[in-house]
Amino acid sequence: MNPETLAEALLAVIAPIAEARRPGEPLAIDAADITIDRPRNRDHGDWSSNIAMRLAKPFGTNPRELAQEIADALAAHEGIASVEVAGPGFINVRLDAAAAGSLAKAIVETGVAYGTNDSQAGNSINLEFVSANPTGPMHIGHTRWAALGDAIGRLLAASGANVAREFYINDAGAQMDRFGRSILAAVRGEEIPRTATRAPTSTTSPSAWSPPSPASWIWTTTSSSSSHATWPTSSSSAI
Repeated sequence: MNPETLAEALLAVIAPIAEARRPGEPLAIDAADITIDRPRNRDHGDWSSNIAMRLAKPFGTNPRELAQEIADALAAHEGIASVEVAGPGFINVRLDAAAAGSLAKAIVETGVAYGTNDSQAGNSINLEFVSANPTGPMHIGHTRWAALGDAIGRLLAASGANVAREFYINDAGAQMDRFGRSILAAVRGEEIPRTATRAPTSTTSPSAWSPPSPASWIWTTTSSSSSHATWPTSSSSAI
């Protein structure tokens, strides 16, 4: 039994209670409106709901009294071991061990299709995540965001969305310009510069400016006048 099926079971229990307390008045909630949470202390059960406290006022009754009425009816539901009322009116539910087994069985039998749905069908989503920085060290945060971004993408795709994933490498911009200057200065045995120069325009020869950056290497590689990247040194040695 998962939160969705438990919410449906609660709704089935609440409907006749609502009819008895307010004959002829429609029940203005559905299963999606019933909140199901994990108790902070698992000794209090597997799932908990505050629905009795939400409905007590419109039902004109005490929250705890309503919670107990719901609990008594819910306890007879298949897959539920026990139901207890706690605090001002929380309904704590403990599942039968067989209920967990039936869920595991359903997951195994359904295979990779388990959990798929069409709630995001027709939506195109561009998911950007990680953004590793080539000029600094990788750290555990990059691993965390890679895993989280991938998981979010899989969930969206399983919900029917058309997902485009973008993993930014951050290999352009002023920071990379400074990085390129530093590498070139180190190769030449010169003092490491502290500022960056702008990349060349389409009319600038690769050998007429200094220093190169990754952006400039891309430019010279794709230029019609050159098929390789060149260091702007006196010997103009290709890399």
